[in-house]
Amino acid sequence: MKLDHIAIYVKDLDAVRDFFLKYFDGISGEPCQNPNTGFRSYFISFADGSRMEIMTRPGLAMQNDNIARLGYIHMAFSVGSRSRVDELTALLSADGFETLSGPRVTGDGYYESQVMGIEGNVIEITE
Repeated sequence: MKLDHIAIYVKDLDAVRDFFLKYFDGISGEPCQNPNTGFRSYFISFADGSRMEIMTRPGLAMQNDNIARLGYIHMAFSVGSRSRVDELTALLSADGFETLSGPRVTGDGYYESQVMGIEGNVIEITE
């Protein structure tokens, strides 16, 4: 079995798409839209074949800002090396995204950092 994709609702579809293209080397598919409902989306593909669907529509409600909540918590990207974790974390930080933790070795042996990405989405960067 293979997880085909994850999907998230966002406020600024184009800004979120550009974030994942710039920092995580995503490749955007063509936009999808339903003019009757105002729904719009993009699929973003990554080098390993994983995909993410980002979607927006009128009338979306914000989630609780508490990071310790039920449901979606973070998405993780493996970038291939500790030095790349360090570089990408520094780049995101320099571009104004808050580093929540790391880079560091976790209790279970992962080398990672966590960054508060665009629109409050927590992103884990692992080696």
